[in-house]
Amino acid sequence: MNANANATWSGTEPGARRLNGPQTTGREYRDLSVPEFRVIADRDVVATMRDGAHLLADVYRPESPAQFPALVAASCYPRQIQDLGAPSGFIEAGATDFFVPRGYVHVIANVRGTAQSDGTFGLFDSQERRDLHDLVEWAAAQPWCDGRVGMVGISYFAAAQVGAAVEHPPHLQAIFPVALSADLYGVTRHHGLLNADFISAWIFAVALAAHHDAGLWRGTLFDLARRVLAVPALHERTGHAHGEAALATLRSVLRGRYDAEPWDRLWERAAVEHPLRDAFWDERSVLPALGSITVPTYLGCDWDNVPMHLPGTFEAWRALRGRPDVRMGLLPPQGLSWPWESLHVEALAWFDHWLKDRDTGITDGPPIRYWLAGAEGWRTADDWPPPGSVLAPWRLGPTGVLAAPEDEQDAGDATGARAEGRSFLRRTEDTRRPPHVHPLTLPPWLSWDSSRLDHHHDVVGDLELHLVATITDLDAAWIVVLQDVAPDGSVSDVTAGHLRAALRAVDESASRPGAPVLPCRVAEAVPPGEPVSYRIPLVPVAHRFRTGHRLRLVVAGDDQDPSVPAPLGMRHAIPGGSARSTVHPVSTLLLPILRG
Repeated sequence: MNANANATWSGTEPGARRLNGPQTTGREYRDLSVPEFRVIADRDVVATMRDGAHLLADVYRPESPAQFPALVAASCYPRQIQDLGAPSGFIEAGATDFFVPRGYVHVIANVRGTAQSDGTFGLFDSQERRDLHDLVEWAAAQPWCDGRVGMVGISYFAAAQVGAAVEHPPHLQAIFPVALSADLYGVTRHHGLLNADFISAWIFAVALAAHHDAGLWRGTLFDLARRVLAVPALHERTGHAHGEAALATLRSVLRGRYDAEPWDRLWERAAVEHPLRDAFWDERSVLPALGSITVPTYLGCDWDNVPMHLPGTFEAWRALRGRPDVRMGLLPPQGLSWPWESLHVEALAWFDHWLKDRDTGITDGPPIRYWLAGAEGWRTADDWPPPGSVLAPWRLGPTGVLAAPEDEQDAGDATGARAEGRSFLRRTEDTRRPPHVHPLTLPPWLSWDSSRLDHHHDVVGDLELHLVATITDLDAAWIVVLQDVAPDGSVSDVTAGHLRAALRAVDESASRPGAPVLPCRVAEAVPPGEPVSYRIPLVPVAHRFRTGHRLRLVVAGDDQDPSVPAPLGMRHAIPGGSARSTVHPVSTLLLPILRG
């Protein structure tokens, strides 16, 4: 029987509702739970916190008197729309019709101040983490639970998982935080640059969603949407939708007003008042505590999630590396889609192993499995960067050539920071020029292309741009994008990096105690007209640049310019005014080339 909208469960079996996205990291698993239960829904169930506050949850459980492990999914997004099927960044709790028929209770809860849960929303604050601890323990004590609890869901739901885990609830036994950001500062400010398109749209959408009551989400309009979006042909078309790049999907549906508190105030604090790491951001980061997590943890992301969750996934790996119960799966570009349905078989193998004591094979082999884009296949590694990944300096030459170490004829006599460089002009909209001034001759951004490759280059690991540049202002933005240029001229973004020029300095002595992952950036004006060195980290990558292709590095000062590439369409608030920026040819891109 073909997959259809009327199936009682989802999965990969004949007759099941077909799930979008890759379901495993290229492996076959064994002894997995099979669908055998119908689903019972208990809606608006009250979970009482230690201070007496009530959080609301929808509980989906197997139709059976037996007890089952619970999978808790918690967020600020309306729990009532997690089965909507829309390609929105809010639909991230996982497919209830996959987990529950296979013998799990799916608990979808709302954190404080959202979707009729008591209290005030705190944006990943310490109160929320205490509530998540209590929510896990509440689930474990319910008559339908066998006392074993896992947590599931991506993005915000993933952050909630590690937020609970650092509080050490006794009954939490496994988590699956795919698309994780454990540090709100890192997602909101990319090395000092405000991720304006994300934070403004996101808080606005969450505020509007929190304003509406359950009557909207469970009303006629959304019931109709559920039926339409469940049509297999339409559902399949959402298989490559990226939720964080499509916040407008929900914003176009929501209308009305919301209270200024806490929403506008939270935006002001995140976007305006706290440009540097301080107590506000410290309270909203669990990175310093990640090393204390004791529960088995499965990390994962897709390679094109550059401006959001890919950096956080590697931060978490660095904090947890070396533990035998930690795994990481890195998916192909567009391997995560919204509504979140990918990696469900992988998650089932994980939870069956840790919550049902089944030998599924999920812990066999090296702890990292990653997709090598361009080679279109899976690879394994014992650590990140993988052994055999060697950093090679590629020079940003004075004529626009990105010169490999073995091919530096374009580097010329670039022996000093003041060697002749290439310049671009960042012009703010309010810059006034006399009408007789000739049109601008400097481009708005620069690029460097390699020669056509005579063999495959597997770029796998962490990479960094060592930039030497002169600007004519006290501050600026550095936007860096690495691209793959095919022989036919088509261009694809591979990864990116960002840095606010005035926050180039890092005071290692001021790092939070025991937390080298949270260095303090120090505000320091750029000396106009003087060459300054910058270290700009790019987000880690695994990409094969194939024979005949070129590498291209784009360097810009303003990605509000639509001609500047912006992964996932996320653009930044740019500091400083109009300025000329000159990149000197001693600048080098350190590329991790995987040997052998």
